[in-house]
Amino acid sequence: MFTQYDPESAALTAGLRDQFAEFMAGEWDAEKLAGHQNRKLRETVEYVRVNSPFYRRKLAGITEEQVSALRVDDLRGIPFTTKDDLRKAQFDILSQPVSKAWIFYETTGTTGAATPCPRTNEDSIHNNTVLTAYYHDVLAAHGEEQVIGVLGPTELHATGDTFGDVCRNLGHAVAKMWPHSPVIGFDRALEVMRLLSVTGLFCTPGMAMRLAQKATEAGLDPRRDFSVRVLMLTGELMSPSLLENIGALWGAEARNALYASQEASVLAAAASDGALRTAPLINLYEVIDPETLEPVEPDPDGVRYGELVVTNLYTGAKPLVRYRTGDLVRMTDPAPDAAVPAPSLQAVGRVGDRLLLNGRTVNGYDLEDLLLRRFRYQDYQVTVDRDEDGTDRLALTLLADPDRESGAVEAAVEDCRATLDTPLTVGFGTPGPITSTGAMVSWKAARVVDLRTTSSDEHASAVRIAATRV
Repeated sequence: MFTQYDPESAALTAGLRDQFAEFMAGEWDAEKLAGHQNRKLRETVEYVRVNSPFYRRKLAGITEEQVSALRVDDLRGIPFTTKDDLRKAQFDILSQPVSKAWIFYETTGTTGAATPCPRTNEDSIHNNTVLTAYYHDVLAAHGEEQVIGVLGPTELHATGDTFGDVCRNLGHAVAKMWPHSPVIGFDRALEVMRLLSVTGLFCTPGMAMRLAQKATEAGLDPRRDFSVRVLMLTGELMSPSLLENIGALWGAEARNALYASQEASVLAAAASDGALRTAPLINLYEVIDPETLEPVEPDPDGVRYGELVVTNLYTGAKPLVRYRTGDLVRMTDPAPDAAVPAPSLQAVGRVGDRLLLNGRTVNGYDLEDLLLRRFRYQDYQVTVDRDEDGTDRLALTLLADPDRESGAVEAAVEDCRATLDTPLTVGFGTPGPITSTGAMVSWKAARVVDLRTTSSDEHASAVRIAATRV
């Protein structure tokens, strides 16, 4: 094993493993966690000030005395880092040269310039420890003899390496497959899944549905002819209705496994209680109003709803400080019986993906959950149009059996009228390959055709990607 040849990495792995074991056992109280976060925050800010050309300029107005006094509840004097900053800074954002990393990744570059995301041993050990600790009980519920398929978007993405390493930590075999690759393709991926009796999949929701669609086209039944017991889904918007549908397609447990990004790494992961739990030992979280940039106060139920801002609490190739993710989240403090004593997190869509429908703003998560909860389907797309009288109207296209699902149409139409005061029509057909691009571009670009506006750059990117896929 690598760590046996690198004593520093071996010591870090052992130390983090013990920390997470104690934390998950409830042995860290609020005071201990705050002390850890304060110390790591100061280390991170000082580290990027010294090592990153971008942050040397960005944080030039902050003194060493201010850094040494930093606390997690006193961050307003530190400027935000934005996605546009990353695109412009490129390699200047790094705190270590690429030669110090063990691997190089980059963002997909579909909505702007691709940004470099190399990972050092420290980066990978911190992030993979979170996943190993959180996934242990999730996967153990499905038995010890498992073969896990990992299906990722590109060779320059962390998906294959990350989940492969985590499954190795947990004692599960892995088969890495890229169905959109012309070398593998869907037919061979499905063949390998049957040949190996693959019991679990790490993939996007869109990939899970596309695999089910391709299996059906080949005369196979995903529930009967495959051995999949658990689907660990990530990379796209995931409402409860979508998870339920994918689980039903495969006759398996469907989990929202991970909230992460290529640039910010692991931010929340599935726990055995069904929630996505944040990782406060390695990240600091803020929730802000995306318009005013002010911190969001919890509502009466203890939920904070707004844009997520994160600060990495480890020093690797590219730690980010007060990074605006551009994602809307609902964050809730843990109940006493939570599987992991950390806030739960729901990612409900990008700030820019919200839709205004007849005077009401709705995020992608809530819209998807509302429109799809009555149906069983293998793909979907939503079209938004406006009548001459100014009324916004929705049309839902489902790849589904119309004879089986037609009975749910009336109820779905009433749901939409009652909740959004918006007319809905439901049709059955094939949305087209653009729906497979959600993880590469955005939920809105892949799933929504908004006829009220001109085509966006994101939509154009999704069209280009879809045209090249097998």
